[in-house]
Amino acid sequence: MSVSRRRFLTWMGGASLGTAVGQKAYAASNKAFTGYPDSMGVLHDTTLCVGCRRCEEACNKVNDLPAPDVPFKDESVLNQERRTTAEAYTVVNKYADASQPAGVTFRKLQCNHCKEPACASACFVKAFKKTPEGAVVYDASVCVGCRYCMVACPFNIPAYEYEKVLDPKVMKCTMCYPRIKEGKLPGCVEACPVEALTFGKREDLIKIARERIFKYPEKYVDHIYGEYEMGGTNWLYITSTPFAQIGMREDLGTTSAPELTAGALGAVPIVVGLWPVLLTGIWAMTKRKEKISAVEKQQAVNEAVAKAEAEAGEKMAKAMEKAKKDQEAAVKKEVKKALEAAEKAKEEGADEKEEDV
Repeated sequence: MSVSRRRFLTWMGGASLGTAVGQKAYAASNKAFTGYPDSMGVLHDTTLCVGCRRCEEACNKVNDLPAPDVPFKDESVLNQERRTTAEAYTVVNKYADASQPAGVTFRKLQCNHCKEPACASACFVKAFKKTPEGAVVYDASVCVGCRYCMVACPFNIPAYEYEKVLDPKVMKCTMCYPRIKEGKLPGCVEACPVEALTFGKREDLIKIARERIFKYPEKYVDHIYGEYEMGGTNWLYITSTPFAQIGMREDLGTTSAPELTAGALGAVPIVVGLWPVLLTGIWAMTKRKEKISAVEKQQAVNEAVAKAEAEAGEKMAKAMEKAKKDQEAAVKKEVKKALEAAEKAKEEGADEKEEDV
């Protein structure tokens, strides 16, 4: 990754300041947190989802993301399981399910907005934070690009902009946080034509989910996914298909990420202290690599030019040699023809003299 000197110094200064004042890393907190009581969330009922991908299209539009290679109306993409990317904050996947009338179940995938996010727990510069509204948001201005959040997330959601060399970011669903602040619905919820997505207070969504399960016990698995997983999430699921069968982890338990990582992340201040040294080394190695790469590239160009010139010279020499030989052959041929004509004329003159005698 190419690193500008300005950004490098910003990183190093921030890390040094954190070390100098002796602050503990944010991720190392052992304080229990049960979530914001009035936070919002989304309930996804997979029994209602028809796989139309309108949610994907709305997400793309609301977040001003690049148009996908395959149009949203093209359902051929559902033939393979996908994950979120830096250019697609949400995707819909299709899973075989013989118990369903259509033989399939559709599930929308995006950030689950954990009550106690693993990404925030792992981030020692606090680039990720949980908002009172329920969304987990990201501050690119403080991110150092360590990507611990990607490793920490149990749902494999954060995506890195690898193709953006100068200023890459970690991208994921924000639950349309700016729209929520304005009193609007998340783009995907607003666009869903079958109301497979319900937006509201998390506690109300849990009540709605329980009512549906109680009313139609033969239709739903008796579990609300996200109510307790990893300490709870603000994106909830109910389904008629076993969760593992539609690509959802059932091995996470109910312990939140900070509780699981508090001991290990106690060493984060040490990492923060070493961060300027690490960044210095990375910056130096990057610059050296760029310099070597430039020299090698120029050397390769010079060698290519020299080779091309040599090949061109060789071809020119061969062409000239051939032209010279062709010219000599042509001259010899013409001389031979002239000599033969002269000899013939001489013989005809001698014959005429004999006839005169």
